[in-house]
Amino acid sequence: MLKTIPIFMLTAAAVFIFDVRPVLASKHTELSRGKYIFQLAGCNSCHTDRSTKHQSLAGGVAIKTPFGIFFGPNITSDKTYGIGNWSDKDFVRAMRKGIAPDGSHYFPAFPYTSYTKMTIEDLMDLKAYIFSFPTQSRKNKTHQIKFPINIRALQFFWKKLYFSDGVFEQRKSHGKLWNRGSYLVNAITHCGECHTPRNIFGGIKSDWFLSGVRGSAGVQQTSNITPDLHTGIGKWSDADLNDFLKFGLLPDGDTVGGSMAEVVENLSEIRPLDLQSIIFYLNSIPKISNNVINNRGAQR
Repeated sequence: MLKTIPIFMLTAAAVFIFDVRPVLASKHTELSRGKYIFQLAGCNSCHTDRSTKHQSLAGGVAIKTPFGIFFGPNITSDKTYGIGNWSDKDFVRAMRKGIAPDGSHYFPAFPYTSYTKMTIEDLMDLKAYIFSFPTQSRKNKTHQIKFPINIRALQFFWKKLYFSDGVFEQRKSHGKLWNRGSYLVNAITHCGECHTPRNIFGGIKSDWFLSGVRGSAGVQQTSNITPDLHTGIGKWSDADLNDFLKFGLLPDGDTVGGSMAEVVENLSEIRPLDLQSIIFYLNSIPKISNNVINNRGAQR
């Protein structure tokens, strides 16, 4: 015997189905966007110790600096050792202000100095994707840094001298391609954090933007990526830059090495227009003569 289903139940079911579908689609889109930002930002590079299997974002990566060794923290949604208790507001404040939920200041080994420029939409999509990873109950390692640098309270004064927070603002005098490239280089991919020299206090020398860094104790050598003809990438064609950023291929046919190889891996799925935007922007910045290497190519 067939049972009759009341019409109001069918109507309710239909409403439920059609109401849920946009939500599920929106969530999928959010995670897709978040994954893209996650890859470009290179979050894995500092937060996933590749010596440990199946512990993505559980921290433990050693970051060597002139001030000592910092260790990337656990950023999984674990509520004891990770960021599982963080609200959206906590996440945004950490990324834009460099301030932890307890009010303490992060060290600038965490590039909040660049992430401060990210839009709220990108930050929320990134948070959603990070929280989609399995939780990992791995305790964070203690930084091995010298006194008095290890006093977090002093970061308040460092910020007063060397940090300016604020979301990226498009320049009306430039087109969409330039603005998108500037946003990607200066905010998400934070190229300046490694390719711009710093002073003895770790502050960025803005007058030497992207001109490369000479290697020394605790400092990795990075290339001049301004369009200077003799010490930078001024002789590189757009095709050279495309092959370098996308595949790690140098103009002389060699392949990139060091930590820049990880950056190339992070950029492996970059959208063509975004890659074009980065190349366009890099070609537009001021030329700075700074011979940090024998102009063999950008190694990082």
